[in-house]
Amino acid sequence: MGYRLSKIYTRTGDAGETGLADGRRVSKDHPRIEAIGEVDTLNSQLGLLLADLAEQQVICPGLAELIEVLTPCQHRLFDLGGELAMPDYQALQTPETERLEAAIDRWNEEVGPLENFILPGGSRLIAQAHVCRSLARSAERRCQHLNAVEPIRAVGLAYINRLSDLMFVAARLIATRQQISEVLWQAAAKEPQN
Repeated sequence: MGYRLSKIYTRTGDAGETGLADGRRVSKDHPRIEAIGEVDTLNSQLGLLLADLAEQQVICPGLAELIEVLTPCQHRLFDLGGELAMPDYQALQTPETERLEAAIDRWNEEVGPLENFILPGGSRLIAQAHVCRSLARSAERRCQHLNAVEPIRAVGLAYINRLSDLMFVAARLIATRQQISEVLWQAAAKEPQN
């Protein structure tokens, strides 16, 4: 594999357009670019979560499994970004979504049923997993918006949807393995009526 970028800046995007791999030029707020950007943001935040997990696994060895399951997700998000940038490119495959589902089922069995609404928090790791969850939902919305304008592959839509589910369960698993109580939502107190 040769060099992918020989020059970081090209000045071709200064007027608000960017190039796709198929040669088309689109505005930087085109739904395809919005979707690529959200997937990239999610990937960056997932990288931060993985770095934090790696630091904390010394204290809590049970976090190693999360690293093992989540690390390939960064690569698959890069694949999804590639598919979005090159509409004819196909990298994601259904077994990747099935891999996420297997982890969700396994982890959900460990954390047990959800009995209350939970808030992001309790530890930095838990909160960061929720950041990834919410960004996965945002990326999914952007991909769905693009899909309404220019159809994209169903496997990518399924993968990003399942990844947000995985991140929710990952946040709960982190709390369980760190032995930290989840932050439960508390309804606002009702004012007494006169």
